[in-house]
Amino acid sequence: MSDVSLDFSGQEFYDDDDLEEIEVDDSDLELSTGHADADKSGGEHHDPHQEQGERLQKVLAHAGVGSRRMSEKLIAAGRVSVDGVKVRDMGLRVDPQTQEIRVDGQRILADPDVITVMLNKPTGVVTTMEDPQGRPTVAAFGRRYVEEHKLGSIRLVHVGRLDTDTEGLLLLSNDGQLSHRLMHPSYETSKTYIAIVKGKFERGTARKLQRGIELDDGPINADKVTIKEATKAGSIVEVTLHSGRNRIVRRMLAAVGHPVQRLARTRIANLHLGSLAPGQMRALSSEEIMELQRELEL
Repeated sequence: MSDVSLDFSGQEFYDDDDLEEIEVDDSDLELSTGHADADKSGGEHHDPHQEQGERLQKVLAHAGVGSRRMSEKLIAAGRVSVDGVKVRDMGLRVDPQTQEIRVDGQRILADPDVITVMLNKPTGVVTTMEDPQGRPTVAAFGRRYVEEHKLGSIRLVHVGRLDTDTEGLLLLSNDGQLSHRLMHPSYETSKTYIAIVKGKFERGTARKLQRGIELDDGPINADKVTIKEATKAGSIVEVTLHSGRNRIVRRMLAAVGHPVQRLARTRIANLHLGSLAPGQMRALSSEEIMELQRELEL
C-alpha cells in the first residue's frame, strides 16, 4: 500500500450523515439571533441610515440573498436588521463594509473585501505565515490568490492548521468572526480525513475508535470510521471527528497499530474538496458561506 497512488481531490470520500449539529450555549445564540427591533428593545432608537451608502436591497442582492425584488419583500416583512435594528424602509442606505446586516438573525456577508478561500494544501507546505527555515508556507498561497484576483491589500490568514506532511482542505480568510468560530473549542466542526495506513484494518478496530480510546492527552473517539480498502500490506480509512487536537488522526491510528503513511483532510463541515487539485484555490460561494454560518450559529 505504500506505493498506492490516490488522488484525494477527485473523489467524494464522505457520506451525507457525516455532519452533526454544533451545540452552542444560550449566550452565543442570543448574540446571533437577538437583533430585536429598536422599538421592542426599550433602548434608544438608532438610525442605521448612511446617506452616502448603498440601497439595502441592492446590497442584499449582491450578497446572494436573492433578487432585488425578493430582498425588498424581506425588508418589508421586517426580516432584515442593520446594526441590530429591524428595518422596513426601502430607501435605507447602508455601508456594507462597516455595518452588520442580518436576515432572520443570520449574518449576511455583504462586504466584498471579506473573503474566505479554500486551499488544497500540498504536502511539505507549512501552515504558518512565515517560516525561518525558508520552507513554503500557506501564506504564500494566500498572497498569490490576492495578487491573481487583484484584491489589493487584503491579507488572508490560515484558519486552523494542517501538519506539514498532511495535505488537503485548509481555509484562508480575512473574516475574523468566521475564523474565530471555526477555531474556537466550543464550536468544533466536523472534519473528515482519508488516511493510507500500514496493515490490514479490521472492522473491530473501526468500532474501537468510535467507542473511544485513551491517548496521552485524554480520551478521544471518532464520529465515524469507514474502511475503504484493506489488505495485509495496508489500508485506506476514512475518519470523521470533531476534535481539533494536535495531530489527532495520526495519533489515533498509531494507537490502534496502524501508522499513517499518507493523510489528507477532505471535508470541513459542509465544505469538501471536490475536484480541487493540490495547490489550487477557490473562493467559497455565498451559499457555502451561509450554510457554514448556520452550522456555527453566526
